[in-house]
Amino acid sequence: MEVLGTILPLILMFAIFYFLLIRPQQKRQKQVRDMHAALKRGDKIITIGGLHGTIDSIDEDTMVILVNDNRKLTFDKSAVREVVNPD
Repeated sequence: MEVLGTILPLILMFAIFYFLLIRPQQKRQKQVRDMHAALKRGDKIITIGGLHGTIDSIDEDTMVILVNDNRKLTFDKSAVREVVNPD
């Protein structure tokens, strides 16, 4: 019975840790993966560095972004933080 009294708080602490920290992080990672998989030409995006642009072309790992004055920049797909027009 004493073993249960010492193990139960550890199990409870792990359960709280899982539901408050690990699970929300896993959900966020899945959302980011899905967003990167759904990127397409014409999407307006914001990169991790804060650059705003429109996707001109895209392949498996990289994309070309049009910015002001029709300048083209090449970025990794993982550099996208947010899609502004998820249409």
